[in-house]
Amino acid sequence: MRARMAIMVCRQQVQLREVVLRNKPQQMLDISAKATVPVLQLPGGAVIEESLQIMLWALQNNDPQQLLSPDKNKHAQMLVLIADNDGSFKHNLDRYKYGNRYENADPLQHRAAGLQFLQVLDALLQQSTYLFGEKPSLADIAIFPFVRQFAGVDRNWFEQSAPKAVQSWLSKWLASKQFGAIMYKYTAWNSEDPVVLFAEKPPTR
Repeated sequence: MRARMAIMVCRQQVQLREVVLRNKPQQMLDISAKATVPVLQLPGGAVIEESLQIMLWALQNNDPQQLLSPDKNKHAQMLVLIADNDGSFKHNLDRYKYGNRYENADPLQHRAAGLQFLQVLDALLQQSTYLFGEKPSLADIAIFPFVRQFAGVDRNWFEQSAPKAVQSWLSKWLASKQFGAIMYKYTAWNSEDPVVLFAEKPPTR
């Protein structure tokens, strides 16, 4: 989700191959031992396998919204927050959302730990419209998809317990045209299908 968002923002065009993970195409397995999405293969053959690295690749090529340049020169702080999201918050999110997959995981304990990260976001959003100022940054689009997952586990609890500023910030992203565009459901890729380019306007059905 966040890789597609960055590619759309930077106006970079890539060939899209929608993958159903229970039926992974051999072409994907041949270029990535990780065997999950996202995977980006560059024209020279190099492969980028992590969503954050795909985002950085895209925005370093073209960053029309200056997502890599948050207000008040807080680039380092932004990267630290993203690392916390991708590390401890993702760890707690997985064990809250999929508690039965992890031995001795207590989903409610991990939910409480995840809430602490939302409180960090809330402190930032009390000061500005977005996490690092009055315009979106890389941190916003890198983090909101994970908060969306966290909110979706128990929507009633989230609406009652999550900081209101975080809820408003998340709602703003979910209502955005960009989010609507990246959530278009493409059909699973087949080698015989015509090439699908992203981020062109999705085909009508």
